[in-house]
Amino acid sequence: MRIKIAAVAAVSALALAMTGCGKSDSGGSTPSVESKVSFEAGSTMETLNKAGSVKIGVKFDQPGLGYKDPAKGDTPQGFDIEVAKYVAAKLGIAADKIEWVEAVSANREPFLQNGTVDLVVATYSITDKRKQVVGQAGPYYVTGQQLLVKKNDNSIKGPENLTGKGVCSVDGSTSIKTVQEKYGAAPKPAGTYSECVTALLNGTVDAVTTDGPILLGYAAQHPDDLKVVGEPFSEERYGIGFKKDDKQMCEFLSKTIKDMIDDGSWKKAFNDTLGKGGAKAPEPPKVDACA
Repeated sequence: MRIKIAAVAAVSALALAMTGCGKSDSGGSTPSVESKVSFEAGSTMETLNKAGSVKIGVKFDQPGLGYKDPAKGDTPQGFDIEVAKYVAAKLGIAADKIEWVEAVSANREPFLQNGTVDLVVATYSITDKRKQVVGQAGPYYVTGQQLLVKKNDNSIKGPENLTGKGVCSVDGSTSIKTVQEKYGAAPKPAGTYSECVTALLNGTVDAVTTDGPILLGYAAQHPDDLKVVGEPFSEERYGIGFKKDDKQMCEFLSKTIKDMIDDGSWKKAFNDTLGKGGAKAPEPPKVDACA
């Protein structure tokens, strides 16, 4: 399953949305907190519920998904944030009791392993390699990798034009590995996507690659200078990260994602965030069974 977005329309709409969207800090609605929840004694869910707070690793630099705008307070905005808030509500934890921790691609596994965060909801593609060291439940969203280039650059129309080109993505992402191994690009890793976009604007790289909705957000911030090109050329299945071998947590998160889809909250969250950029809500994904 892939999401194919009309880039020009989406960028224009998202540019407008980002300048004045949302009635809440996250651009979406605050889910109702479960007032009466009961979890198995000794489970991670019980521990978090009793603590009344949860630490969630999210992105701060991905418009539409996980983006922190200092002008709008301390709460990041985006679809990932809405998913995280829904999970917290099912734990009996209010949104204002969530500690938002910036998780860049390279530190998501260490953050879960060492307890810096309890969960990760940060455009975290599910892969077999990652599941060797952490748990991943989902997917809660499926998208595809695209390319961001300068608006006056007509030499790159898709991944087939990347041979020898300097392409930026973040350390630890699946995107940079794909363009290097499959399309012969010269990888230019960075710590964050914002750094990649700056490098593209400065002319020190030829393209930036990651998932299409993220790139559309950056193009919306620089409509006169940047554009998204080509169709999606990978499948990225976003999951919620948790500590490895916590089967109870996996079952809880899988059911929570299904509940979010079934009660309409998933579609509403999409429309309130990525939908403001012109993307139509796709068919919700099928959630994997816990191993």
